Amino acid sequence: MNLVRIHAIARKETLHVRRDMRSLLITFAIPVMLMLLYGYALSLDVNEVPLIVFDQNVTPASREFVSQFTGSRYFSRAGHAATLRDVERAIDRGTAMAGLVVPFNFERLVQEGQAAPVQLIIDGSDANRAIIARGYAQLAAATYAGRVMLDEVARAGIRPPEPPIDLRTRVWFNEDLASRNLIVPGLIAVVMTVIGALLTALSVAREWEQGTMEQLIATPVRRYELVLGKLAPYFVVGLCDLMLCVAMGSLVFHVPLRGSIPLLMAGSVVFLVGALGMGMLISIATRNVQLAVQTAMMVTYMPALILSGFFIAIPNMPLAIQWITRIVPARYFVTLLKCIYLKGLGLELLWPDAVLLVVFAAAVLLLAVRKFKKRLA
Repeated sequence: MNLVRIHAIARKETLHVRRDMRSLLITFAIPVMLMLLYGYALSLDVNEVPLIVFDQNVTPASREFVSQFTGSRYFSRAGHAATLRDVERAIDRGTAMAGLVVPFNFERLVQEGQAAPVQLIIDGSDANRAIIARGYAQLAAATYAGRVMLDEVARAGIRPPEPPIDLRTRVWFNEDLASRNLIVPGLIAVVMTVIGALLTALSVAREWEQGTMEQLIATPVRRYELVLGKLAPYFVVGLCDLMLCVAMGSLVFHVPLRGSIPLLMAGSVVFLVGALGMGMLISIATRNVQLAVQTAMMVTYMPALILSGFFIAIPNMPLAIQWITRIVPARYFVTLLKCIYLKGLGLELLWPDAVLLVVFAAAVLLLAVRKFKKRLA
């Protein structure tokens, strides 16, 4: 390996990068835009579900029951309905996601110890929010029912029985259940996949289109020296993007980083090398800038977004798709990032994912070197 020739190729590619300042600025703008867009816009948290109330009873008992919903952070009152048709209109127009219908004999049934049939209408067009909102409503109703039963027992002079189960829930790793703590580490993997592949997808293809590849072929530079030399400046740019994403995760979104920073950087560097190698392989295979960019986006962005576990949990996917995710490198990087960020795990538990990332990086670099031919045809 001739380090002088690798340095010369790297210096040449660095000059290309410095002269194309617009593309360089875009490589830093894309991570910032994706982090801000997904970090703020994409949220799995369901709070303040708009609730319209049709209270036909209008008694202290019914108002107390309604307050179980509107007094929590999970529901916000979107108005009062005078008829059931008003509830339907509010849900149709989107001003309310759920409608609570309290029957006219609610207080009498409660006082007599009978079950009062309360109706909750939920807009199911957003299935995820509807399921979570239904769970919130069931909890609110169960809380009110439990309090009424305890009051009845107390008025009868009977000592309330001790509950047979004392369930005390403790959430680990993401105590606030904030979806942002889950999204941001996975988003770093998506950003690094896209940026890494796009940075190098243009390098060789641009040489062929500009007609400068013939000059490189005529030099004594070997194939692996050319590949490594071209990767070097983009590796530095990608590393800067990585540090920018990590800094935004901590300073902007306040995502806790409980694990080892050196391990995080080491795993990210290995994945970045693999992503750059993937872009280089695409560039060598296509020899066309437009086709290289389109292929890089198709091969890297969509699998990293959908099949990595970043947005959709892999166990929730069909079995056939779960097997396909095993060949998506971003899956292992997402696992690595989430475990380091939230769980603070070390290499003793994460070594399988780390080894697979090393295999991926070595494989794509080897394929890029073998695919590159020092001939015009």
